[in-house]
Amino acid sequence: MSTPEIAIVGGGLAGCEAAWQAALEGAQVRLIEMKPHRYSEAHESPDLGELVCSNSLRGAGMNNAVGCLKEELRRCNSLIIEAADATAVPAGGALAVDREQFAAYLTRKIEEHPSIDLVREELCDIPEEGTVILASGPLTSPALSEKIAALTGEEHLYFYDAIAPIVEADSIDLSVAWKASRYGKGGDDYINCPMDEEQYKTFVADLVAAEKVPTRDFEKLVHFEGCMPIEEMAERGEMTLAFGPMKPKGLPDPRTGREPYAVLQLRQDNAHASLFNLVGFQTKLTYPEQKRIFTQIPGLENARFSRLGSMHRNTFINAPTCLENLQLKASPRLFFAGQITGVEGYVESAACGLLAGIFAPRWQRQEELPLPPATTALGALLHHLREAEAENFQPMNVNYGLFPKLEGRKMKRADRRLAMAERALNDLAPWWQQILEARHDG
Repeated sequence: MSTPEIAIVGGGLAGCEAAWQAALEGAQVRLIEMKPHRYSEAHESPDLGELVCSNSLRGAGMNNAVGCLKEELRRCNSLIIEAADATAVPAGGALAVDREQFAAYLTRKIEEHPSIDLVREELCDIPEEGTVILASGPLTSPALSEKIAALTGEEHLYFYDAIAPIVEADSIDLSVAWKASRYGKGGDDYINCPMDEEQYKTFVADLVAAEKVPTRDFEKLVHFEGCMPIEEMAERGEMTLAFGPMKPKGLPDPRTGREPYAVLQLRQDNAHASLFNLVGFQTKLTYPEQKRIFTQIPGLENARFSRLGSMHRNTFINAPTCLENLQLKASPRLFFAGQITGVEGYVESAACGLLAGIFAPRWQRQEELPLPPATTALGALLHHLREAEAENFQPMNVNYGLFPKLEGRKMKRADRRLAMAERALNDLAPWWQQILEARHDG
């Protein structure tokens, strides 16, 4: 008897992870990716798993829930985390990667797997038969978006995601800027550009007054709070940036020994350390305005930009209304994975892909879906997609607020988070062992 095929739409992080896990589950996988025949407005490489910034996998410490989620994925043999660990670049307490090497690694692993057939074509409709995982991402093509909207019976919700500029390292003036991590943690992984009070306030005023790329009249502009454009933050108040992405705490200027009024941090963007990303500087300013304003920052007067910032539309469905454990209620043969489900962030997308890649083959074999414990980061994300308030559903990063509370004595916040992480990893172990034993028996 031939092994039934599972079709996966989309070769981003969620699609690659889903394909990998489904293949490990014993399925024959057809992974359909529209590049290079069609590119979204945010992508330019034909490789799978293309990222738009180097630090997309965020903090590594267990004091942050995304660090716990990454460790869970690592223990679950995640292809995405394997690729990230193999292509990591220095970033203090974060897991950052060389974007080109990361995508190339993923592409090679997918292409070489004997149970995965990579098909390069744009899919304008959902396959009419068989088990399908839709991991087409937040930039799903218009034709496929219409089909998904018709299936879910809901209008798509949407927000705009902003991309930060990247500058060439040797164009940064290191007689003004300096290398250091905040409070000396993680080595000299960031380049810091200082501002005094007058420079900072002039910069904020320029941001507020600058020309922005116009929004189309028929689209309502909604920003995800975790990726707010720098100019939108500036409009919230003169000191918003100084207490946000430009806070100077823990970054004394070696020339004076004192903390500046504000600091722009630049983060290494590739393995060769030839490119640096402006941290927190996502923007929808026009290109000329970006060059004019950002080159007024001390240390960036002669900066050469390898990429300027931009905006793109992100689309997601109302998961609590439409999905049950990533499975479409109206058509159970269809699973969803990644940011289109309403999780936010690359790590969360990979987590959805891992779960969908496990669930879909088991549903196909008429087996019970092995749900991760609610106390784990994987389980907390899945619970959020299932149980969040549908009326006000918005994209969400993994956070400890999604986890069940700890019982017992009161703890300091930091200790409580570490205890939640310890509980999560302890509870993950028997669940993952059950997954492995079922694979072995199968």
